[in-house]
Amino acid sequence: MRKFHKRPVLIAEINITPFTDVILVLLIIFMIATPLIAQKNIEVKLPVAASKDVLDEPKPVYIKITAEGVVYLNNKLLTSKELKQQMSSLVKKNPNLKVVVAIDQACRFQEIVKVIDVIKELGVKSLNIATRANE
Repeated sequence: MRKFHKRPVLIAEINITPFTDVILVLLIIFMIATPLIAQKNIEVKLPVAASKDVLDEPKPVYIKITAEGVVYLNNKLLTSKELKQQMSSLVKKNPNLKVVVAIDQACRFQEIVKVIDVIKELGVKSLNIATRANE
């Protein structure tokens, strides 16, 4: 008599657990990386300084001035008039507002003075100039 061997039964299910794990890890990575990317999208070459200032305020206002003299407030492109209006409303909301100005080292000094005049005219007491560490 002949013996018949049973063939193994194939299970045709898709296991999505590894896929779910990968998606969750990617979600966490994107949640952490997104705020870092938002601050880096406007390219400004900072001048070098020996000292480093530590900001106590958790969320200072960032003003960036490019080499061409284009002004951004928290990564939003503004004209001089719009900058004054936006800063005025921010100072009204928070009188102890801290401002960080990141200026491209190739920017004309006159453009810098215009922005600093607006900031000081509105009564901002804490003005910091962003620099990069001396290598």
